[in-house]
Amino acid sequence: MITTRVRVLVVVAAATITGLAAQSLYADHPLAATVIDDGAQLVAGVLAVLSCVWFGWRETGPERVWRWFVGAGFLGWTAGMAVWAWYREFGGIALPSPSLADVGFLTLPVFGLVGLLVLATNLPSREPAEPATPRSLPRVVLVLDGLMVVCSLFILTWATALGAVVKAGAPTPLELAVAIAYPASDLVLVTIVVLLIVLRRVGNRRRLLVLGLGMVALSLSDSFFAYLVSRGAADMAPIFDVGFIAGPALIALAAADRTADRPVPKPPGRARAVQLAYLFLPYTPLAATGLLLLTQVLGDLPIDAIEQTAGAVVITLAIARQLTILLENTLLLEKVRDSQARLHYQAFHDSLTGLANRALFHERLSTAVERHRHDGRPLGLLFVDLDDFKLVNDSLGHEAGDMVLCMVAQRLRDCAHDADMVARLGGDEFAVLLAGAGDPQQVGQRILDALRNPVHVAGRSVLVSASVGAAATVGVEPDLTPDAFLRRVDTAMYGGKQAGKGILRMHPADRLDVNHADLLTLLAAALQGDTQAGSIEVNYQPIVRMADGAVVALEALARWASPVFGAVPPQVFVAAAERAGLISELDDLILDLACRDATSLPANSDGEPLRFHVNVSATRIGCPTLEGAIRAALARHHLPGDRLVVEITETRRLADLGAAAQAVRRIQDMGVSLALDDFGAGYQALSHLHALPVDVVKLDRVLTTLDGDEDRSSALGRSLVGIAHDLGVQVIAEGIESDAQVRRLTSWGCDLGQGYLFGYPNPLAGTPSG
Repeated sequence: MITTRVRVLVVVAAATITGLAAQSLYADHPLAATVIDDGAQLVAGVLAVLSCVWFGWRETGPERVWRWFVGAGFLGWTAGMAVWAWYREFGGIALPSPSLADVGFLTLPVFGLVGLLVLATNLPSREPAEPATPRSLPRVVLVLDGLMVVCSLFILTWATALGAVVKAGAPTPLELAVAIAYPASDLVLVTIVVLLIVLRRVGNRRRLLVLGLGMVALSLSDSFFAYLVSRGAADMAPIFDVGFIAGPALIALAAADRTADRPVPKPPGRARAVQLAYLFLPYTPLAATGLLLLTQVLGDLPIDAIEQTAGAVVITLAIARQLTILLENTLLLEKVRDSQARLHYQAFHDSLTGLANRALFHERLSTAVERHRHDGRPLGLLFVDLDDFKLVNDSLGHEAGDMVLCMVAQRLRDCAHDADMVARLGGDEFAVLLAGAGDPQQVGQRILDALRNPVHVAGRSVLVSASVGAAATVGVEPDLTPDAFLRRVDTAMYGGKQAGKGILRMHPADRLDVNHADLLTLLAAALQGDTQAGSIEVNYQPIVRMADGAVVALEALARWASPVFGAVPPQVFVAAAERAGLISELDDLILDLACRDATSLPANSDGEPLRFHVNVSATRIGCPTLEGAIRAALARHHLPGDRLVVEITETRRLADLGAAAQAVRRIQDMGVSLALDDFGAGYQALSHLHALPVDVVKLDRVLTTLDGDEDRSSALGRSLVGIAHDLGVQVIAEGIESDAQVRRLTSWGCDLGQGYLFGYPNPLAGTPSG
């Protein structure tokens, strides 16, 4: 299928070739050149008349009317062309001015103007199935665009033809009027076509562009003719008549294009290119005007007052347009910022109550938990679930139910502090994240008290009750996760519902009974590797040389995150394991994991392999299963015994120190070192240090803190360190949290230390290596 672009190129090429052919004969065979030139113009005019009449007859309404008016104009133009040709070729006399040819030629702008106006009234403002064009620009900009185009085209016409005609004058006013009518009418027609495009009266762009090209071609040849006549030329070379051939032929193509009401959607990329082209179209006449003025200045050509005035008007219009666009862009940016803020608010807030939604709540909860893990800041959380809220919706309707939810949300806000976050998680579920200063139990009780007052909706009093689950962090919980913390309040809330609803229940993590049936069941399942019970993992806390801070060892510490109880404190689940007879499984699991991790950790900054400390219950000292587990773990992971330190954690008194001493020696025969943990507290005493051939003692935090009488504490601590050194036993101080403790312990002669000052317990990847 031949495209419109190809047809246009063919027409322009044919007209150019005809003009060149006539021009080549013009010098030697002027009559032949004139016949070819005038004949081609007559043929083009007839084609324009036939196309407008034929395709207009096949249309209806405005589509027919504009074609027939343009066809009538070309009928007169063709008749004028016939008179012109007769005088040139057969008349033998000069063509009078004005003449019948002028009447025919000037018929075109009169009828053509009416046809273009009819076409303009029939054009849609935007093609369907296409993206929005710059029609969204302010109407002021569109008016300025139109004025710029009109002024620019006027300057071009004045400088090339109209000005020369006016300045040349004519013998009579009628002759001058006729001479001026040609460039003036051309200016009007071209301006209308360009304005139709610039002002976004798009319609069938393809037809409109072809029509515009035809008008421009006619105007160019008219301008050449008027300019040459004003300079006293008797005739015009055929090459300048190319526009008289191409113009009617292009308009014939435009009349033949009947796709005005059936625009073809363009691909997005091409549509974008067309949109940009139309955006810059107003600047095309402006650029041409600027180039013309620049040429006149560089060539020392005079610029008359009319050109200067029109140029000043164009510059003023261009500046006004840019200022208008700048203002519009500023307003648009403000609207974009407002829209972004509104979208951000809508994305993170509940549309009904205005509270934070689940997404924002989880984001703030994650931040608060991370801050707690970093600096130990206390956290409180409440989960509020309205009891039997479905009955409200069923009895009063969803609109009344929404009103109740809004009133509940307001009461929750009133019960919380400004720094707390109140969120609606969905349905009838709410959460309150306390900033740190609030007591979850007190806030929860305030919520229950507030909800006891009836809510008045639809002329009725509605009683609303809620089950509230609350939880607070216990000390510093370095293993706490947002999901685990949320599970705590969820568990507490459902426990309250099972107990009768309308109850506040605190999560029991801070007061778990070691004999709790669910705790023991879940612990046993976790030790067997049941992921549904939560995994038991190992965190490592560094032991450092206090003189330079180099890490020399890591202590393996058991951690358990239960899906029901959250992060269970180690002292709780270790005691539960001992009472349930699960301590051997727990000790062996941590021992195996520590030996596995030890093989993957590089040496410290001194190039020495790090030692790993593993806690075992003192009740297992002398038990063959412990010695077998140590031997098996070392062999399984190919770990040298001198990299393992077994810490004896004495939660019960050792009944037979002699048997325990023999067991210690058997373990030491594997190359493994033994340490007394928490020395100075519990059952650990100097008698144990005397009876058991241990390699390390770890001073309990009760001896290393700065509380109490400093002189007495220093005397006692210095003595214990001295006794240990005299026995060849290494000393590690626990619970170090300040530089002041480091200075005092160093003065006692204690070289190694462990505590939050040097690092929190972390998974292996987060543990310093020295």
